[in-house]
Amino acid sequence: MDWFFGFTLHLVVNDQGELVNFTLTSGNTDDRTPVPKLLRQIFDKVFADKGYVLQKLAKQLWQQTGVQLITKLRRTMKNPWLLRKGSIIETIIAQLKNISPIEHS
Repeated sequence: MDWFFGFTLHLVVNDQGELVNFTLTSGNTDDRTPVPKLLRQIFDKVFADKGYVLQKLAKQLWQQTGVQLITKLRRTMKNPWLLRKGSIIETIIAQLKNISPIEHS
C-alpha cells in the first residue's frame, strides 16, 4: 500500500449548477464512502462519475431513500441525454481548479 497525502472534494450540484452539498475526505478514503451522507436530502435521480460505480451502493440508495444512482451511459437507457448533465459538474470542478491556488491531479 502506498501513502497518499491530500484530500478529495465531493460535490453535489443541481441541474442549474448550484451547489447543493459537499464534503471533503482524506485522499485515501473510498469515493463511495460519503455518498449516503451527501445524498440525505436528495430524491429522484443522481448522476455520478465512474468513481462512484458500485452495484451495492446503488441498491442501498434505492432501497433506503428512493434515489436512483446513474453512473454510466447504457444503450438501453430511455433518456441517455440525461447523463450528459454530468458536464455541469465537470465545468464547476474545472473552474475551482483554475481559481484555487491548490495542487490537483
